[in-house]
Amino acid sequence: MFTTPAFAQAAQGGGDLFSTLGSTLLLPIAMFVIFYFLLIRPQQRKAKEQAASLKSIRRGDTVVLSGGLVGKVTKAVEGESEIEAEIADGVRVKVVREMVASVRSKTEPVKKAENA
Repeated sequence: MFTTPAFAQAAQGGGDLFSTLGSTLLLPIAMFVIFYFLLIRPQQRKAKEQAASLKSIRRGDTVVLSGGLVGKVTKAVEGESEIEAEIADGVRVKVVREMVASVRSKTEPVKKAENA
């Protein structure tokens, strides 16, 4: 009696539960997929590359330390967590491998002599 025609028409539509639930969840799922491919996955790839770079540091490499110092590696033993870097003539410091920000120039790996 006092109901307007607009309210009466909206109440009849109702809608399917699955269609409204699907449209409600579609946007957050799509956002997560976009964030995964644009942010999370590249960050994981970069972390793996950094870990591989730190693991493969050899004597003679030029490295940039996390404090901004640039040095040349004078001692790097595989399996140890510390390396020794020369930051000036005659000035050698021990540095934890994880504190190396980047490796600027890599030396060539030692080639094994083939006895043929």
